[in-house]
Amino acid sequence: CFYNQRYFTKKHEWVELTDANKKQNEVRIGISDYAQRALGDVVYCELPSIGAKFKGDDTFATLESV
Repeated sequence: CFYNQRYFTKKHEWVELTDANKKQNEVRIGISDYAQRALGDVVYCELPSIGAKFKGDDTFATLESV
């Protein structure tokens, strides 16, 4: 994996390593430009606490839009 390389899911979410050299498995998450336009206004966002740990296909965030 390359530092700052984004990996996209089929659902337009992405994950990016924030510091590959520290090897602390920390990532930055987001959604694609397409998903942002398709969602419209986000009215609710639930994110995990900093330092929370997840595996594979675990659900860890929720977005609601109108």
